[in-house]
Amino acid sequence: MFNGKGRCLCGAVRYKFDPEALIWSGHCHCKSCRRACSAPVVSWFGVRLSAWRWAGTSPQRYRSSPHATRFFCPGCGSQMGYRTTKLPDEIHGLAMTLETPEAFAPQAHFYHAQRIDWLHLADALPRYVDGGKTLET
Repeated sequence: MFNGKGRCLCGAVRYKFDPEALIWSGHCHCKSCRRACSAPVVSWFGVRLSAWRWAGTSPQRYRSSPHATRFFCPGCGSQMGYRTTKLPDEIHGLAMTLETPEAFAPQAHFYHAQRIDWLHLADALPRYVDGGKTLET
């Protein structure tokens, strides 16, 4: 179970959230997340916005698309979070910023149609073509 705390690489930007406010968790394969994090897949969790609090240094913001804002540490550059106008009551945190990333339990793969072909993940999690509406067949 999450302890509801996380931080960037240098420790300046931190966050806290109520673990009971967890909505979902999973791996994102979209091109935007891959590019933003320089990774073949990015593991996220969604939390009710009302249960999330930034602590320490305030993160910088980057508007990565008309509907999305990404948060990062101004010191070390660690990606810290994501908000979208499509889900206004949520904030998304990166699993590897958790104090206890080993407690992360992904529930699905999202944007699986955009995956990198050379990355083969052999799990039985549902794979959504998009953000969670259409299951891959």
